[in-house]
Amino acid sequence: MLSGLTISNFAIVSELETQWHAGMTAITGETGAGKSIAIDALSLCLGERADAAAVRPSAKQADISARFDISNLPKAQKYLQEHMLEGDENECLLRRVVAKNGRSKSYINGVAVTAAQLKELGQYLISIHGQHAHQLLLKNDHQLHLVDEYAGHKSLIDNTAAAYSHYQTLLKELKELEAKNAQQQAQKQLLEYQVAELDEFALEEGEFEQIEAEHNKLSHSQHLLEGTQKQLYALYEGDEQTINGALQHSAIAICELAAIDSSLEGIATMLNDACVQVEEASRELRSYCDSAELDPERLAQLDERLGNAISLARKHMVEPSALVDHHLEIKASLQAICVDDERLSQLDAEIADALANYQHHSELLSQSRQAAATQLSSLIGASMHELSMENGRFNIELDFDKERVPSRLGQDRIEFLVSTNPGQPMQALSKVASGGELSRISLAIQVIIAQRVTTPTLIFDEVDVGISGPTAAAVGKLLRRLGESTQVICVTHLPQVASSAMNQFFVAKEVANDETYTQMKSLNLQGRIDEIARLLGGDNISKTTLANAQELISAHG
Repeated sequence: MLSGLTISNFAIVSELETQWHAGMTAITGETGAGKSIAIDALSLCLGERADAAAVRPSAKQADISARFDISNLPKAQKYLQEHMLEGDENECLLRRVVAKNGRSKSYINGVAVTAAQLKELGQYLISIHGQHAHQLLLKNDHQLHLVDEYAGHKSLIDNTAAAYSHYQTLLKELKELEAKNAQQQAQKQLLEYQVAELDEFALEEGEFEQIEAEHNKLSHSQHLLEGTQKQLYALYEGDEQTINGALQHSAIAICELAAIDSSLEGIATMLNDACVQVEEASRELRSYCDSAELDPERLAQLDERLGNAISLARKHMVEPSALVDHHLEIKASLQAICVDDERLSQLDAEIADALANYQHHSELLSQSRQAAATQLSSLIGASMHELSMENGRFNIELDFDKERVPSRLGQDRIEFLVSTNPGQPMQALSKVASGGELSRISLAIQVIIAQRVTTPTLIFDEVDVGISGPTAAAVGKLLRRLGESTQVICVTHLPQVASSAMNQFFVAKEVANDETYTQMKSLNLQGRIDEIARLLGGDNISKTTLANAQELISAHG
């Protein structure tokens, strides 16, 4: 329940602090005084979009705080707990600050939050019904929303929406794959040819480097053999003086000298080691020469494979050493296309299943809507009779069709039908109801749904436009009855409605120092009588209008 509202520098309000009570509260005032200013400020505090126009011209920022008693609001308490925004056990404070540049800051119990979080919490605190609600009543999507709100079958709506989303996701995937597939068909043929060509050549990892090295060796085999034999003769096997012989001769000579001077022993050792190394190298060279062979046939084979590899690499515009990786890449690309083809063949069955699942949930939703529509039609019809439409009849027509194009809200077509005069056939609301009748029907629906969804605070902002006389009294009774179970705040210009309230505020506008100020004050009993009299008789308040005003208030106890 709303318990307090503080407004600073908002629009034409300089400073305003109000206390609110349970039951029905009426807000009245002169035309243009800003009767809805508190509602506008409260809407801002509940997360509505802010702009620079909200700030009083002479101020730097607007500051609005709304205090709520949440002792009997478990959903609001749960939201605060889940988001770690708890304040006092039984109280919640919302605050919105709007700067001159239009930027705003939001707070819940002193903690900075987003405007979206204010709106999320606000749905558990207040429901605002504006003066243009009757215009929305003519729109089919809003009519469907009203039936859903009355039915309270959120899980069925969520299930239908989820099934629809899954169905649409699959349809989107199918469309994308079909477009992709059309582009890939020519590419697929080329890839199949390229993969087959490379599969046939079957170059292995590292093979090109191996055959390149072997080819290089065999193409120089004659030169290698002649060179190694020549060095073998020079080192060890020559008929004339060899390097090995010269080293041995030097080693013997130094050894003899080392016997005289021991400082030469290290050199003698190195020469002896050199002789051993030369002999070892000579044995290795001999082994190499003995195993070396000239193989023109193998060279030709290598030459052909090397040439083919280079040719294929050039054809595929890669380096020969990268041919194996390229082969794997285009093979993977071809496989991806094949996987897409397989997925396409699977999607038809999945889409059919998803559509069947969607239609199942859509039908369950429709059945629940039909039951709610029957109840709601009866209640609205009865309420029309209370609101001086004695011959009014109301019916909600729902038509479910599995063949209808799926939507997130199901496959129902809805139409609000009404007959306001005897003998008149039921027709669409937009074709029959006058402005006043539409306002009354809209108000009846809002009150019925408000009772159903049990919002703790209901605000009706001039929803009685176009209503007068006995109907206005019926509207007042309707709102007062609603106020017995929940907090009702009603901005009105009708004395019959205002007199039905348990509490009343008066809004007045004054000009001082070339600035406009709006004030809002709570009225005592005499103040209420005076204000109701003003609503009845205008500026000329007489004893008769005062008596009528007192009678209207007294009629409600």
